[in-house]
Amino acid sequence: MLKAVVFDLDGTLLNRDESLKIFIEQQYKRLSEWLLHIPKDKYIKRFIELDNRGYVWKDKVYKQLINEFGIEEITWEELLQDYLSYFKENCVPFSNLISMLEELKRNNIQIGMITNGKGQFQMDNIKALDINKYTDTILISEWEGIKKPDPKIFKAALEKLDVSAKESIFVGDHPEKDVKAAQSIGMKTIWKKGDQWGNVKADFIVDDLEEIPQIINQLNSEPY
Repeated sequence: MLKAVVFDLDGTLLNRDESLKIFIEQQYKRLSEWLLHIPKDKYIKRFIELDNRGYVWKDKVYKQLINEFGIEEITWEELLQDYLSYFKENCVPFSNLISMLEELKRNNIQIGMITNGKGQFQMDNIKALDINKYTDTILISEWEGIKKPDPKIFKAALEKLDVSAKESIFVGDHPEKDVKAAQSIGMKTIWKKGDQWGNVKADFIVDDLEEIPQIINQLNSEPY
């Protein structure tokens, strides 16, 4: 019997690619006094390239942008602070996020979250999506001192939810840090399909979050 669903955040619940595009365009407008010598499309394109889907922290990204574009009147620290302050205002959820979480709660399924990243930054994004009220536990790597794919962070989430690996399922978009890592401790897995990876060996694959409650219901109706 499945009692809990544990989610990744970026690329699973938060449409990070879309959020980032909106944020960087807004940043360019906000700071245009210092960035106007750079064509907007060029600034946006290069930021997204350097960001590498969030796997490069923004201090390095902004240092590189300042170098490449000869930005002189604003520092990388100020650009980074702008990111920390304003990204949360541009958070875009994937379709059917809230209705999916509400259905899980109606079915008495516990909800957990494990995300890599900076503690307050990720919590601000979670609150911006208005999903913290649905979660029973949230683990953010900076605050936990461990990050995915370390099995300890998955085990810590299950301990907080008071469920076993067999009573839970993990939903994520990364084949190694989410799917394989959760499988390594005996959790079932759902891969939230994305364009960047193919042939991911998860127990289930979904295109849309609305499919998740159906999977849980299906598993819980099977005889044990």
